[in-house]
Amino acid sequence: MTSFESRRLKIPDIILIKRNGHRDKRGYTTRIYDRSEYKSAGIGEEFVEDLLSYSVRNVLRGLHYQEPPKAQSKLVAVLQGKIFDVAVDIRKRSKNYGQWAGVTLSSENQTLIYIPKGFAHGYCVLSRGATIMYKLSEEYDPSLDRGIAWNDPRIGIKWPVDSPIISQKDASWPPLRDSGVRDR
Repeated sequence: MTSFESRRLKIPDIILIKRNGHRDKRGYTTRIYDRSEYKSAGIGEEFVEDLLSYSVRNVLRGLHYQEPPKAQSKLVAVLQGKIFDVAVDIRKRSKNYGQWAGVTLSSENQTLIYIPKGFAHGYCVLSRGATIMYKLSEEYDPSLDRGIAWNDPRIGIKWPVDSPIISQKDASWPPLRDSGVRDR
């Protein structure tokens, strides 16, 4: 039996991964990453940095991306809590440019999402709090840090929170059409 099951979302470059762990009355054990199994699912990234983030209910983070030459692929897992996770295709030459895919990730459903380079990423917290772990294919470079408006009407993300808590930085990002996203 493999540690994972995977399926591609409506934007096929985004891969949803269901972890198959062992659960009993003591709790559970599950593998988050296995290079060989991920490779067989179409994820050939080498991850170089891990990031841990904690947010409270209704926090919305995003939509973030990092410009080349340090564009990042991400593997996102929820260690505790529940989030609605979103990826937006910002590859100008893609047939899916400007489209989004969203899924619910939680510590209960043991699901991760793989988001390749060329996508903006964001999430909102649906539980009292959530601890999120990212595996990143490039180190963070603040000079290449970018974002697009979380509520861009042309993208039309259906966020499941009415009054999100948003940082000043995230509230200031422009819509996709004004973002200066470079061709990839």
